[in-house]
This record gives sequence, C-alpha cells and structure tokens, in this order.
Amino acid sequence: MGITYFREPQLENPILVASWPGIANIGLLAVETLNDQLQTEELGEIEPMEFFYPKKVVIHNGELRDLEFPTSRFYYKRLKERDIIFFIGDEQPAEGGRAYAEGTKAFKMASMVIDVAEKFGCRRIYTSGAAVSAIHHTHDPRVWAVPNSRSLIDEIKRYKNTVIMSEIEERQGQGSITGLNGLTLGVARQRGIDAICLMGEIPVYLQGFPLPYPKATRAVLEVFGQVLGFEIDLREMDELVTRTEEETEQLFANFPPEVREQIDKLKSIIPAKPAARPITEEDKKKILEDIDKLFGQEPKGE
Repeated sequence: MGITYFREPQLENPILVASWPGIANIGLLAVETLNDQLQTEELGEIEPMEFFYPKKVVIHNGELRDLEFPTSRFYYKRLKERDIIFFIGDEQPAEGGRAYAEGTKAFKMASMVIDVAEKFGCRRIYTSGAAVSAIHHTHDPRVWAVPNSRSLIDEIKRYKNTVIMSEIEERQGQGSITGLNGLTLGVARQRGIDAICLMGEIPVYLQGFPLPYPKATRAVLEVFGQVLGFEIDLREMDELVTRTEEETEQLFANFPPEVREQIDKLKSIIPAKPAARPITEEDKKKILEDIDKLFGQEPKGE
C-alpha cells in the first residue's frame, strides 16, 4: 500500500495545489474548478485502505464485485510558465467521528502528498479552505492567507483582496487551520518547501449549513488566477453565486426577527478594514446560539 502512479511525466518547475472537503467546501470547489478547466490528466492516487472504510459495495448481476472507497487522487497539467500538480481528496481521514483529520492517519496522508511534491520537484505548495468570519452574507468575501514562511508575506500582500490571517486585528497575531489543509503546510515546512493556504471568508452564521458558499470560492479563484498567471473562466461560478444568494436570502427571511436583527449588525462591518468591528464576541456567541436553537441543535460555540 502507498501511492500508485498511473504515469510519471517530466514536469518543469511544477507547483502542487491541494484541497480536501471543509466548511462549505469552499477550497475544494476552487481546486476542482481549476482542475476541470485545465483538463488535466490523472497522475496517481493514494491507496485508500489504511485511511478509510469503504463507502459502499458494488454489485453487478447479483454478485458483489468490489468495495468503493473515497479517492485521494493526483492530476497534472503542463503549462507555458510552470506545470501544475493537483491533489483532490474526497474525504479527510478523520477518526472518532470528527469532521477533520488529525493524528497519525492525517500526518501520514499529508506526508504522502508532500512525497509526491518532492518526487516531481515542486518548490511551492498551495492548499485552500474556508475562513469563518464576522461578515454579512451581502458582503464580498476576502481571502485569508497563511504562509509557512515569513519570506512569503510580501508576495501575498501583492495579491488583490487578500489579507494575512494573523494580521487581522481581532486575531492578535494568532490563528489556526483545522485539518489537512493546514497540516500539509506544516509538513511542507519540515521538508523546506514553501506553502500557502488560501481561505475564502464565510459568515460565521452560515458555517454549519449544508449549502456551498460560492462567493468565497470565487474570491479564492481570483487569487489563484493572480498566482498562476492566467485568466480563469468564472461564468459558471457566477451563475452558482446567483442561485446560492437567492437560497441564502430565502433562508434568512425565515429566521426569527430577533435572529435577523443580531445578524444584521454585521452589515456595519467593513471587510476591507478589519479594525472596524462593532460586533463583540458576545454578539457572535449569541448569533451562533440562536442559529443552533433555531435548528434544534446543541450550541456549538465558536
């Protein structure tokens, strides 16, 4: 067991872009969109048996033929400026009912992704996910960036609509990234490989809903366009944004008035100016408690 390679191409100056499922699948949808638009070829996959239970069995003509596992697959594309390897994971190898991976399995999977990056000579890795933020759903989301090296900070600051996560005033120089989208950066740092995580903002009160948040995915894709140096076709994403905004407004209209009143306090926050935050930690806690009560769930907190 390990990594199965379908082919081993000679790649020029490649980077690796990776993502796993997370909140609203913001980063995963961005990476899948890039992978689809570039019409990549399959490179290989991480064999699933030591990481996952099978999702289902495959039966044909009454006979059980196979077990179907979540996939963890690599793709590649040759481009003019630099070649790209994509890694897309169907699931994070979480244990104990958790949504995000941690522990031995998580570290091993992150290490195997970095093994592939090293094999093909990648000197830069990107991951992508979500940033839960005190913004309103009518705002345009920013992209929070976390580098694994101080030397990358000036580069990141040149990207439009991007902020360094630890420089947002309310975070007081701190931050964390849950699961493999963050762990992979740490393993890359251990191996001496530069890496950056790009995370699209999602309103704090939408983080638990079973809806995508394509406004944030679109913001992440715009940054990837700057990083990769080519124009990304965003027409389908724009259509998805329109549909999802309509669904979000319908959902919001059904909230009790007191919940809407709490949430509408977020309208006065100016995303481009992190210091302008009239909402308090108690306000955010109250919003989450109200949302959880509305849907009959135990309060999650932050």
